Amino acid sequence: MRLALLAFRLMCLAWLWPLTHNSSHPAKKRRHKEHIGESTKQKHGGRVDLKLKKLDSTKSLLIKSEQLLRIEDHDFAMRPGFGGSAIPVGIDVQVESIDGISEVNMDFTMTLYLRHYWQDDRLAFPSSSNKSRTFDARLVKKIWVPDVFFVHSKRSFIHDTTMENIMLRVFPDGNILYSVRITVTALCSMDFSSFPLDTQNCSLELESYAYNENDLMLYWKNGNDSLRTDEIVLSQFFVEDFQPSFGLAFYSSTGWYNRLYINFLLRRHIFFFMLQTYFPTMLMVMLSWVSFWIDRRAVPARVSLGITTVLTMSTIITGVSASMPQVSYVKAVDIYLWASFLFVFLSVIEYAAVNYFTTVEEMKRLRKAKIPDSYDANQAMAFDGCFHDNDIDLTPFPDTTSTSNTERNTQSRNSTVSGPTQGTRLRRKHPLLQHLSFIMSNSYMIDSYSRVIFPLAYLLFNIIYWSMYAS
Repeated sequence: MRLALLAFRLMCLAWLWPLTHNSSHPAKKRRHKEHIGESTKQKHGGRVDLKLKKLDSTKSLLIKSEQLLRIEDHDFAMRPGFGGSAIPVGIDVQVESIDGISEVNMDFTMTLYLRHYWQDDRLAFPSSSNKSRTFDARLVKKIWVPDVFFVHSKRSFIHDTTMENIMLRVFPDGNILYSVRITVTALCSMDFSSFPLDTQNCSLELESYAYNENDLMLYWKNGNDSLRTDEIVLSQFFVEDFQPSFGLAFYSSTGWYNRLYINFLLRRHIFFFMLQTYFPTMLMVMLSWVSFWIDRRAVPARVSLGITTVLTMSTIITGVSASMPQVSYVKAVDIYLWASFLFVFLSVIEYAAVNYFTTVEEMKRLRKAKIPDSYDANQAMAFDGCFHDNDIDLTPFPDTTSTSNTERNTQSRNSTVSGPTQGTRLRRKHPLLQHLSFIMSNSYMIDSYSRVIFPLAYLLFNIIYWSMYAS
C-alpha cells in the first residue's frame, strides 16, 4: 500500500514539472527587456529623461501656483466684487517712444508700457515673508484682468519677442500689478491752417470696453506723476509737453464710461521747410526781378527768364501739395507760395506791358515821320518784334515848335478876342491820367519803377506774413 502511494506521488511530480518550468520564462524575458531598455537609455545620454523632468517640473510649478492662488475655486469670468461698488483700477503709463507722425494719414504711432493696478481678494495667499509672486502670460489667461482698450486706435499689438511682453505680479494681500508693452497707432485730428508753422495737440485715450462706471473706475494711479516719458527726439517735431487728464464718455446704448487721456503737444521744426520751400521760393521771386535790369528790346532773354521762374514756382507748389493731406482750407504755406507765384507772374506781365507800350510808342513816332510810300515798315522791326531807333533812317523834318507857334499866332490874330461862348466848359485831365499817359509814352520808366516797387512790396508781404504765423 505504501509502495502504491509513493508511486502515485512520483507520477504527479513528473506531470507538474514541465508546467512550472515554462512559467519561469516570461519573468526572465521581462528582466531581459528591462535590461536592454536601460542599456539603450544609457547609450543616448539620458536627454529624454532631462527634458521630461523639465517639462514635468514646469508643469508642477504652474500647478502649484494655481493651487496657491486657488484659481480653480473661483469664477474669474466675473470681476472682483461683482454686485457691489465699482472696482477701482489705477493706470500708470511710461512712454518709450513716438515712432512716427503722419500728416497724410493724420495719425501717430507710440510704444508704451501700460500698467494696471487693482485688488482681487480671490488671489490672496498666505506668505510668511510677505513677498510677491511674478508670473508671465500663461497665468494671465486664467484670471480676470481689466479690458482696457485705446479709443480711436487704428492698429495695436503686444510685443512678443522673445516671449509675450506681459508681466503679472500678485501680492499676498491680493493687490495685482499687470504690465504690458504695446505699440499703438491712433488718430490725431490735426489742423493745418498754420502749416508748417503749426502746433499740433494729440491725445491717446484709454477706456474700458465692457465695464461702465458702475462696474469699473479708471483713474491715474499717481496723479500727474502717472505719466512718465523717456527722452523723445523726433525729426520734424519737438515734444513740448506730456499731460494726463481724465474725463467721461457717454454711449447711448451702454451708459457712461471712465476715460483717461495722454495729451502731448507737438511743435513743428521750421528749418526743414525753410530749406526745402521758403528759401527756394524767395530766390525764384528775386530771380524774376533780374528781368527789370535787362534791356526791354531783348525779348528772348526776358521771356525765357520769366517762363523759367513761373515753371519753377509751379513745381515747388506741386511738390508741397503732394506731401500734404487734401484739406479744404488754405494753409499758411499755400498763402506764401501763391503770393510768391503772383509776384513772379506779375514780373512777366510787367514785361508784356513794357513791350507793348514800346511798340505803340515807336509806331506813333513812325506815323509822325514822313515816310515814303515805298518804305517797308517791316524793315524797321528787329527779329525780336520790337522797333529800334537805329534801324530806321528818319529824315529831318521842320521844327514843330516854331511851326506850331506861327500857326498859333496866326490863329490868334484872325480870331476875335472874346471870352468863351455860352455853353462851353473848360476841361483839364486828371493828374493821375496825365502821369499814366506820360509813363505809357516813356515805357522805359516802367522798368525803373518796378525795380523799386516789386522788392518793397515783397518785403512788406514777408513782414506781415512772418509776424502773423511765426508768433
